[in-house]
Amino acid sequence: QVQLVESGGALVQAGGSLRLSCAVSGSMFSINVMGWYRQAPGKQRELAAVIFNGGTTNYADSVKGRFTISRDNAKNTLYLQMNSLKLEDTAVYYCNAINRGGNYWGKGTLVTVSS
Repeated sequence: QVQLVESGGALVQAGGSLRLSCAVSGSMFSINVMGWYRQAPGKQRELAAVIFNGGTTNYADSVKGRFTISRDNAKNTLYLQMNSLKLEDTAVYYCNAINRGGNYWGKGTLVTVSS
């Protein structure tokens, strides 16, 4: 069983930066894939960034070049560094983890970008 707890969401001005964190219960070594998803008001949840166990990363086109996903296995933490934030980045951001046991989600953290 894996439990995920996100933090770091806040109100930030357009052009600013935030770093989201996702604390993972248990060892991260059993987790094959971790990702950050986001859901804007009235829209479906979408993938923002993903990182595989070997370190390979993929990003949605909308965040490429501005967001960086990373994981610290020693701290059991997943991060999302978000720079040059735009109004359209406003959303609830969810941490996701997949291992042989299942597909796990956190409860989300709210990021609001203001003009």
